[in-house]
Amino acid sequence: MRVLYVYCHPLDDSFHAAIRKEALAGLNQAGHTVDLLDLYAEGFDPVLNAERRRDYHDPARNRANNQAYADRLIAADALVVQFPTWSFGPPAMLKGWFDRMFGPGIALDLSEPSRAKPMLLHIRRITGIATYGRPRWQAIGMADPPRKIIKRYLPWFTGSRAKVRYYALYHMNTATPGKRSRFLARVRREMERF
Repeated sequence: MRVLYVYCHPLDDSFHAAIRKEALAGLNQAGHTVDLLDLYAEGFDPVLNAERRRDYHDPARNRANNQAYADRLIAADALVVQFPTWSFGPPAMLKGWFDRMFGPGIALDLSEPSRAKPMLLHIRRITGIATYGRPRWQAIGMADPPRKIIKRYLPWFTGSRAKVRYYALYHMNTATPGKRSRFLARVRREMERF
């Protein structure tokens, strides 16, 4: 399977870098072809500027404005999104990627504005890998938006056909080395089964 692995963390020596290493090793061991999209390292521009916003509802222009990244999304059979949770949401960089990629001409058809249609019907798997600084009960109290983005919002663009998984390490700020090691092992194991 061709996997688009969207990675969103600015530090190359972070715990997220360790997660990414284990996840990529697991996917490679399982024989998948992985396209690593490191949003920070590639200098992705998350801003939906005035020109892009004006072009947003024109599918051809919207796609052209996002062509290089859209092509990578269109080529994928599966999507893995890895990110930290900041202020109970994804980083602005990742939110900007969602805003730019999941629009007309790329991920949805708005030719009938009252009946939006999903266009990523070829994507069979979606997996989210996230960390939270706070405990799960606080994320639940805030309705856990990152979990909903991965498990509810993104699958709509696949016609709700994609198999979805979400792996989260909550209260990372107090996670022991053992808890972190177990999470790394879990990510590796699940990516080997992907």
